[in-house]
Amino acid sequence: MRNAICLLSLLFAVLIGASVAAHADTYEAALPPEMSSSKRLCDYAPCTEVLPGATRFSERMGAPPYVEGYRGDGESAQLLGYVMLSTDITDTPAYSGKPVVTLIGMDRDGRFTGVRILKHSEPILLLGIPESELIDFNRQYIGKFVGDNIEIGTSRPDEGVIGLDAITGATVTVVAQNQVMMTSGTAVAQQVGILEPTPRPQARFADPGGTPDWGGLAADGAVQRLLVRRRAVGLEDDGEPFIELWFGALDHPRIGRAILGEHGYRSLRRQLGEGDHAIFVIRSGGAESFKGSGFVRGGIFDRVQVRQGRDTFTFRDLDYLNLYDLKAAGAPAYRESAIFIIRGKGIFSNAYPWRLVFLGNRVDRATGARTFANFDSEYWLPEAYLEGGRPVVERPDPTWLKIWKERAPAILGFVSLLLATAAVYGSRDRLVRRSTHKNKWPVNGFKYAIWVLSIGFVGIGLLAQPSITQVLTWFHALLFQWQWELFLSDPFIFLFWVFIIVTVFVWGRGLFCGWLCPFGSLSELLFKLGRALGLKRLQRTPPKALHDRLKWLKYWIFFGLLAVSMIDMGLAEKLAEVEPFKTTFLVGPFERSWPYTLFAATLLGLSIFIERPFCKYLCPLGAALAMPTTFRWFGLKRKQECDSCKACAKGCGSLAIDRDGRIDQRECLLCMDCMVLYYDDHGCPPLAQERRRRTRDGRALTPIGADGYYIPIKPVPVDGSRR
Repeated sequence: MRNAICLLSLLFAVLIGASVAAHADTYEAALPPEMSSSKRLCDYAPCTEVLPGATRFSERMGAPPYVEGYRGDGESAQLLGYVMLSTDITDTPAYSGKPVVTLIGMDRDGRFTGVRILKHSEPILLLGIPESELIDFNRQYIGKFVGDNIEIGTSRPDEGVIGLDAITGATVTVVAQNQVMMTSGTAVAQQVGILEPTPRPQARFADPGGTPDWGGLAADGAVQRLLVRRRAVGLEDDGEPFIELWFGALDHPRIGRAILGEHGYRSLRRQLGEGDHAIFVIRSGGAESFKGSGFVRGGIFDRVQVRQGRDTFTFRDLDYLNLYDLKAAGAPAYRESAIFIIRGKGIFSNAYPWRLVFLGNRVDRATGARTFANFDSEYWLPEAYLEGGRPVVERPDPTWLKIWKERAPAILGFVSLLLATAAVYGSRDRLVRRSTHKNKWPVNGFKYAIWVLSIGFVGIGLLAQPSITQVLTWFHALLFQWQWELFLSDPFIFLFWVFIIVTVFVWGRGLFCGWLCPFGSLSELLFKLGRALGLKRLQRTPPKALHDRLKWLKYWIFFGLLAVSMIDMGLAEKLAEVEPFKTTFLVGPFERSWPYTLFAATLLGLSIFIERPFCKYLCPLGAALAMPTTFRWFGLKRKQECDSCKACAKGCGSLAIDRDGRIDQRECLLCMDCMVLYYDDHGCPPLAQERRRRTRDGRALTPIGADGYYIPIKPVPVDGSRR
């Protein structure tokens, strides 16, 4: 056993060395800071690669910014198209929680001409799927029009949907990348006139009369709050917000009079031109300015925008008016205020919902690097403030919901498997009573079927193998920024983790680790097949003393990964390759380099001769789930005689029963062998002794109770042995 552990350690060292040698070119690439800050974007980014034929590029222009690409110089220069850096426009996170920094080219007709990934933090693209897969995925955009309805999945011509082929095992990554491409392209195409703004019917206001106070406006939804906490931008949370804004529409007479007073509202109306709209913004908390310290006369306010549908409205100095005082009673104290004018010209309408967007920077606490981030809050005038109420607005399903709808049949099958497994284990008492130590098929028949489904349907079919990388990602999300949409994007992993968390606290980790984990099921099934093929004489059980020392190794691995992740998440994701899950299921052994395949094959080969060696000694996910198992609600039953009887311990494949007959529930994989013996009066020594005594005395063999003892025919005093 020691030799096997040494061999695995050597293989893992080779694997990590290979992973460093094969480091992805753009994984956590060090980009020059000028790429985000300099006006000359193309001095620091390979713009010619995404806009072929261009020989000269302008400075950054517009809001959000882009650059123009030209062929030739002087008056004869020809405008070829536009180049944009995705993080100038959107901070859509991929599976790592960080954006994929992408350089995008688009011609004058709005068709994508090139895509180049400059930096990503996706672990699956570091050690699993080669970056060439993402490059091939991005090539699908070239030649497509930015105004098309492009989605991940199958094309639906009748609905006008153009489908893109996803990357197997990286669904969340490509879904996020599609959002980046379409959001960035649309933002620039609107500014340069490729995509026409959406005209909207103007609002007809209903004036309920009266002048409400601040509390009344907030209760109606006529004023809204946008709150950004410090941890959302990567800063230490000291109890104060990063920024707290209140905002609302001043066009409506009820709101305008309440905020500005009668005289102020009339004065504002005189300053608005035809088709203009006014909103107010105040900063009631936080030290960050929404106006921006870099604002100068003739420039733009680069910290706030208004978005309505796919239309974006920015503000220049001529769109700004001073807001000196809030007239509404009970209004909060504020540190900064403004009135912004939206030059809508029939495009913006208060009859429809819109969003106030605050644009800032997020600090990566591991590296100190700053990335673009935006935060928004929706505003929609209350029903009572509009004649005829709010119009019907068709809102597109969020991306994660589209994925759930498309995978609905598979999701139904997966949920059915989870519930069926819980139901089978929940009725374990009835199953084990029908089994004996010589015939365990009433229990094992269900268990073997679940193993096969776990390997074939869950692992190979759905690629739903939980991993320690998800634990690390979610731990960081809880500390810094939790995003439901990110985790909902993979429905099978999300549902699996809901099931795991619930069942760990009800029964312990054994139901997942022992019954449903695809790799654990494969490992156990290989051991059983080896025994069935006549290899039992070669199979070994580690000495209990050695097992009791080695079982702590997986806990050290888990805490080591957790500690490393706090310093360098990328390194932690490399070290998490101690799990062979990517090689076995997510990517496949034939798609990876030889060290990964050899490591996984060695673990599975050992599983033929040693029962679940990876699960017992190396699995950091098992260690992470073992700790909350301490607080499980239900455990396995024991008799007083179990303290001295060693029958169950001798047959425990998990080696989870100690010399005093106690079960270590953190190590137990719920194989149910000990529970079969618990009720078997031919296999359990105390029950067998009682059966023989009753037979010798001519007493009736009465049923065995829930506590594992014979039920007496007549009530008798209960002594220390509980008989």
